[in-house]
Amino acid sequence: MAQYELLLPKMGESVAEATIIKWTKQPGDQIKLDDTILEIATDKVDSEVPSPVEGKLVKQLFAADEVVQVGAVIAIIETDADDHQGSANEVKVEEFVQAPAAEEIPGISQINDQSQATKPLPNFKTSDRFYSPLVKNIAKEEGISVEELDKIEGSGAEGRLTKEDLLAYVQHKKPASSRISNTVVQARAEVDQPAEQKSASPSSAPVAASVSGGDEIMEMDRMRKLIADHMVMSKQTSPHVTSFVEADVTNLVLWRNKVKKTFEQRENEKITFTPIFIEAVAKAIKDFPMINVSVNGTQIIKKKDINIGMAAALPSGNLIVPVIKNADQLNLLGLTKSVNDLANRARTSKLKPDETQNGTFTLTNVGSFGNVMGTPIINQPQVAILAVGAIKKKPAVLETEHGDVIAIRHMMFLSLSYDHRVVDGSLGGSFVRRVADYLENWDINREIS
Repeated sequence: MAQYELLLPKMGESVAEATIIKWTKQPGDQIKLDDTILEIATDKVDSEVPSPVEGKLVKQLFAADEVVQVGAVIAIIETDADDHQGSANEVKVEEFVQAPAAEEIPGISQINDQSQATKPLPNFKTSDRFYSPLVKNIAKEEGISVEELDKIEGSGAEGRLTKEDLLAYVQHKKPASSRISNTVVQARAEVDQPAEQKSASPSSAPVAASVSGGDEIMEMDRMRKLIADHMVMSKQTSPHVTSFVEADVTNLVLWRNKVKKTFEQRENEKITFTPIFIEAVAKAIKDFPMINVSVNGTQIIKKKDINIGMAAALPSGNLIVPVIKNADQLNLLGLTKSVNDLANRARTSKLKPDETQNGTFTLTNVGSFGNVMGTPIINQPQVAILAVGAIKKKPAVLETEHGDVIAIRHMMFLSLSYDHRVVDGSLGGSFVRRVADYLENWDINREIS
């Protein structure tokens, strides 16, 4: 018998950790090759971790709701293989966790020894509360005692203290001298403040929400919390401006109605408007490449790749944005298959973490909810997001060689929200107008390829 150490797999270049949602196999369970052992979650994507070996699950090294670093050992599986397989995996783990030796600098070792001496190591045996290994390590590094940990309110399951809870506590924790200094400054400011300003100053305490007997209080799930934080951060980061254009997409609608039945019979899947919109966006980005940028302080990073994210609503009501990489290099058939595949797997929580990363522009279809227009929030660190509204039949004025006439046309609104730090009205307005031009000038005789 040999023991195989199961590692948390690498899930993308920008993914360093994941949260364990639940274990689907328990200690003592027999495991077949590729059996799902546990479910994990990154920033937005839920994934399954399959077993690379056959055997029996001996031990779970982390509990549900714990945050685990990529490459960490998460479970022990007993196999019929030779011992060298497990030992080889063990060497990899040690190589992953072992930090490189720091270059010796005179005086540094003495300083480190003194700082460590001032931080008493907490004795977790004195507490009845469960703490994950990651939380214990942070507490040791920050010199936080078990008694102090026990007083920190946790947001995890059953009040468990998570890494985020502890890091937030450490961030807001200030030395006593700093607190005294702040108190003195605040007291002086209150003394110097005129009486009429004192009475007019609002209280700094947060306003409690009013809850009646018939109201229902619901805790945000993990994804909703992440979305909320991301939206607030985006509005605080970027000054949002939105430009609107109305487009006549009659030819586009007539073309899709003509080809959709044949396309479904030939490809065994439907063609929607989304891949058509994405194609128009990719073309417009090539015309106006400064829309395809991000901001880093005072630097503007011009992106080489055109990776278009498409906002998708999940059955839970939450939102996820799978990304079509190098969308400008795909034809309409390739875009259609990519859109359908990502949308289907998004609804069933089968997306891979990499498939929601590295977007450079985002498209959201508010028309799918019957809305005619919207003012979307930028998906940071991008600088623009396009919302397409519902296509409606409207009377419109057409210019003909015999004069102006009123006709029934298929019309839709496009609205582009952009970061006014780097995208001015001229660029933003010209870009959304160019997208509309590509949609309005659709070739009704076009072949799908």
